[in-house]
Amino acid sequence: MSDVQRFLLKVDEGNDGAQEIAEETAHSLVTQKKSLIDVVQSLREYINHEDASIRSKAVTYLSLVISALPETALSRQQVRVLCQFLCDRIEDGGAISGLRKLQAFGRFNKDVAVMTFRALVEHFQDLMIRPHSKRLQILELLNDLMLNHRAALKSLDNEAIVGITNLVSGEKDPRSLMIIFSVLHVIMVEWDISTQAEVHDPYHITAQDLKSRLRSCISASSLFAPFAFPQLLEKLDSTSPNVKKDVLQTLTACASSYSVVALSNWSITLWDSLKYEILNVQEEDLAEDSLATVQAIATKLGSNLTSTSQTTHLARYLKPITTECKEQLQEPQHKKAKPAGQILSSVAKSSSVALFLTVKAVVPTMMTLYQDAGSIASQKALLEVLVQLLNAAAALDQTLGLSHSSADVESSLGPFKDRFFELFSQALMSTPSDEVSFRVVALKGLLCLCQMRSYLQDSETGMIVQYLDEIVLTEDHSGREEAKNEAIQALVDISKSKPYLIMNITFPAFMAQLPDHSPKYQTDYIITLEGLARLSIEKSISDTLIRRLLSKVETTLHADGPASYVQALLSTMDYVLSRRDLPTDPNLSSYYEKIVVAYVRRAALASVGTGPQVLAEATTLEILGRLIARIVSSSDEYKRRSVATEAYTLFVEEDSPFNSVLRKWNIQEKQRSTMILSTWIIASAGRAADVLYTVADDFNFDSLLDELIRLALVETIPIIRHYILRQIALLVNRCSTVKGLSHAMKVMQDPFKTAQLDPLTSVDETPVVFWIAKALLLRLQSTQEVLEHIIGLLSDNHRGSASARGFGLILTPDELISKENEAIIRLLARQRVFSTCVPRIAEDFKTAEAFAKPNYLVALSGILKDVPTQVMMTEIATLLPLLLQSLDLPDQQVKAATIESLVVISQESPGAIEGHISSLVNRLLEAAAKSTENVARVRFNALRCLHQFPGRVKDSVLLPYQPRIIKSIILMLDDPKRHVRKMAVECRVAWSNMDEPDTDG
Repeated sequence: MSDVQRFLLKVDEGNDGAQEIAEETAHSLVTQKKSLIDVVQSLREYINHEDASIRSKAVTYLSLVISALPETALSRQQVRVLCQFLCDRIEDGGAISGLRKLQAFGRFNKDVAVMTFRALVEHFQDLMIRPHSKRLQILELLNDLMLNHRAALKSLDNEAIVGITNLVSGEKDPRSLMIIFSVLHVIMVEWDISTQAEVHDPYHITAQDLKSRLRSCISASSLFAPFAFPQLLEKLDSTSPNVKKDVLQTLTACASSYSVVALSNWSITLWDSLKYEILNVQEEDLAEDSLATVQAIATKLGSNLTSTSQTTHLARYLKPITTECKEQLQEPQHKKAKPAGQILSSVAKSSSVALFLTVKAVVPTMMTLYQDAGSIASQKALLEVLVQLLNAAAALDQTLGLSHSSADVESSLGPFKDRFFELFSQALMSTPSDEVSFRVVALKGLLCLCQMRSYLQDSETGMIVQYLDEIVLTEDHSGREEAKNEAIQALVDISKSKPYLIMNITFPAFMAQLPDHSPKYQTDYIITLEGLARLSIEKSISDTLIRRLLSKVETTLHADGPASYVQALLSTMDYVLSRRDLPTDPNLSSYYEKIVVAYVRRAALASVGTGPQVLAEATTLEILGRLIARIVSSSDEYKRRSVATEAYTLFVEEDSPFNSVLRKWNIQEKQRSTMILSTWIIASAGRAADVLYTVADDFNFDSLLDELIRLALVETIPIIRHYILRQIALLVNRCSTVKGLSHAMKVMQDPFKTAQLDPLTSVDETPVVFWIAKALLLRLQSTQEVLEHIIGLLSDNHRGSASARGFGLILTPDELISKENEAIIRLLARQRVFSTCVPRIAEDFKTAEAFAKPNYLVALSGILKDVPTQVMMTEIATLLPLLLQSLDLPDQQVKAATIESLVVISQESPGAIEGHISSLVNRLLEAAAKSTENVARVRFNALRCLHQFPGRVKDSVLLPYQPRIIKSIILMLDDPKRHVRKMAVECRVAWSNMDEPDTDG
C-alpha cells in the first residue's frame, strides 16, 4: 500500500497518523529513497478523482509533505514545479498551506511569486465563498507574499491593486480585517509589518485595534486627501458621539502625516466644519478632539516655517480662525467666548510663527475690548482669553527650550509687554478684594509673564513677587482662601526658576511677620508659616527656612506665652523636612544635634520645671516627637542605636533633676508625659531599639514589658497612656525571641497579674490586651490562640463592651507601628484575622446572651472597616444577617461603618442582598430620616446605599418598594447638611427612573 493510500485511510480518523505518514514521505525524499516525481505520480489517480473531497485530501497530503521538508531539500526548479502544480489545483483546497510553505523558501523567486498571486486572483470568487478559517489562510498567504515578495507584487502595478481589492472586498471577520489593514498599509506606505500582532486569537482584537489600523491606512499617503476628507467630513455630521470621535482622531492623524500642500487645500474647509464642534460644544471630549485637530493642522502648516508673511499656507489658515474668534469675543460673556479663547490658545502653541500671527491679529482688538468693557465680568472673560494665550506662549517657550525659536516667542509678545504688565497688575492690586475670581485670573496672567524666560526683567518679576507677598501677608482672607492659595502657589512656581528673588524679597517679608514671642490672641502667623512651608521646595530655600525657624523657636522659648506658636513652628519644620531626601541630606547631622539632642534634653528638663514649660505640654511633645522621628529614622545605624539608648534618659546628665519614669512611683504628670518622646524615639530607631533590653543591664525584654504594662495600668491621662500602649505594641511586635513572645502571650491573658496590681486600684486593662493582640496578629504570631482569647472577652459581663470596641484597633493602620519603623506586618494579616474572626463571631452570636449580642456586632464592625473588599466578599453569606442587626445599634460609628460595608456589598455582589431587601430598605430609610438621632455620616451613607440598588438589583425585586422610597426621600430633601440633600436628590432620581418589568416576565 502506497503512502498516499495509507494517508487517505488515516486522514478521516482525526488523529496524528496522517501527519506522521506525510512526514515519513518527506523523510524518504530527504534521504533520496523516493524522488519527487514518484510522489507526484502516486497522486495521479486521486487528484483527478470525481469526488472533490478525495481531490482535496490528495492535495493536502502533498502540502503536508512539503511542510515537513527542510528548505534545502528542493531545488529552484522543483519549487517552481510544485508551485505550478498547487496553483493549478488551488480551488480543490489544501493547496494554500503548501504554497505558504513554499513561499518561505529562499528559492521561491519573483516569477513564482507572481504566478502564486495571479492564481489567487483568478480564483478569488471560488476562494472567498469558503468558510472563514479557509479564507483566513488565503489572506495569510497574501500577507506572506506582501512581507517576503513585495517587489514582485509591486511590479504588477494596477494589476496587484485591483487583485488585492477583489481578494479583500466584503470581509467582516475581525481576524481577517486585521490582516487586510496590514496589507493595505503596506501598499500605501511601504511599511514593514513583520511585527504585526497575533491575528489568530479573536479575543486579542478589539474594535479599537481595527480603528487604529484603518486610521493608519487612511492617513498613510497625501494622495488620499481628496477622497478621505470629503468622506470624513460627511461622517462628522453623524449624531453618534463615538463616530464623531473616531472621525476627529482620524482627521488629526491625517493632518499630522499628510503633506503641507495637500493639507492646505482642505484646511479652510476643515476649519469650517470643526468650529461648529468647538463653539457649540455638546460633548467636552468631542470639543477637545476638535481642538486637537485644529492644532494639528496648524502644527503641520507651520512646520519648518520661519516667514510671517500673510501669503503662507499657515497665515491663510489662521486668518478665518482669528476673524471668527474676534467676532465671538465681541460679547465676552457669551458662551462662545470661552471656546474661542481655547481655539486661539490651541493654534498659538503650535509654533512660534503661529503665535506671532495669532497675537498680532487678536491682542490689539482684545485690548480695545477690555478698555471698553462695561463690567468686571466682561473684563474677567477677556482676561481669561489673554491668560490662555500667555499659557500657550509659556508652554511653547518651554517646548522650544534654548533654541533660536525661543526668542521668537518673546518677540511675538514683546510689543505688548508693558501693556500686559500694567493691565494684569491693575486688575490684581486695584480691584476690591471681594472680587476674588477676577483677581485670581489677573494673578495667573502675571505668573505666565514670569514663566517665560527672559521676557521680564528681574526688577519686574520682583515687583510681581511683592504683589504676591502683599496678598498673602496683609489681606483679609476670611472665607476667601482662593486668592491666598493661588498667590502662594505662584510664589512656589517662581521660586523654581528664580529662587534668589524669593530669598531676597519674600523671605524677609514673611519672616518679619513672625512674632518673637507667642501671641496670646492672634493666629495670623499660621498663614505666614503655611506660605513659608509651601515655598520651601528648592533646597537653598528650605535650608534657610530651617535655620530661621530654629532661631525663631529659640527666641520664642525664652518668652512666656501660649504653646500654640511653638507648636506651629515645630510643625512647619516637620513639614519642610518631610519634603527633603533626608538620608542624603548633608545637614542631617546638624539636624540631629540641634533638634533631636537639644530639644529632647530641654523637653526632659522642662518636665521637672527647669526649662521652658511650653516643651512640657503633651501636644508639643507629640509634635516634637514626630519631628525627631523623621530625623532619627533617616540617620545611620550607629546614631539610631545611640538615640535608642537615650529613649528613657532623654540625653540628660546623671546629676540632672530629671530621672527616667521607669520603676518610679508617684511621678508628676509632666514628667510622665516624656513617655510620648520615648515612644517616638523607640519607633523611629527601628530594630536598633532592641539595645534597650539586649545590652542594657537594667532590663531584659520581660522586665521592660512588665514595667511598661504597670505604667499603662496606673496611668490616668489618656494621651500618655495611649503612647505607652503604642510603645508596648512596638516592643512586642519587633520581639525576636520565642521566650519574649511567650511572655507577651501570658501578659495579654492577665495583665494585672504581670504588673502585680490590684484591679480595683487600676484602670481598665482591656486596651493593654488589645494592643498586645494587635502586635501579635500583625506578625501572625499565635493567631488562633490570640483571637480565641479576645473573642471570648465579648461575652464577659464587665469587659465585653470595652473589648468590642478594641476590635476596631487591631487592623487599623498606625503611624508608629509601620513597616517604615521596621515593625513586622505580614502581607496576609488582614485576611487571616478576618477569615478566623467572622465565622467564630457569627457562631458565638447565635448562642450569646442578650446583653452580649451587641458586643459581637460592634466587634464585627471594627474588623470590617479595615478589611479589603475582595476579602470581605468571601464571607458575604455569613456577614449579611449580622450587618442587618448592626443597623439597629445606637452606636453611630458602628452604624456608619456597617452601612459603608453594605454599600460595598451592593456594588460588588448585588445579588446577595436581594433576599434581604425588605429589611434593608426599612432600616436604611430609618437611618436616613432621623437627623436628630443619626449623624450626617450615617444619613449620607444610608442614602448612598439606597442609591446603589437601582441598576444593580433586579427591578422586579425593587419595584414594590419604589413608591414608599420616593415618598420618604422627599422629607430628606430638607436635611440640614448640603451633601446629604444632594445625595437625597440623586437617590430619588435613581429610583424614579427605574423601568417597569417586562410583561413577558
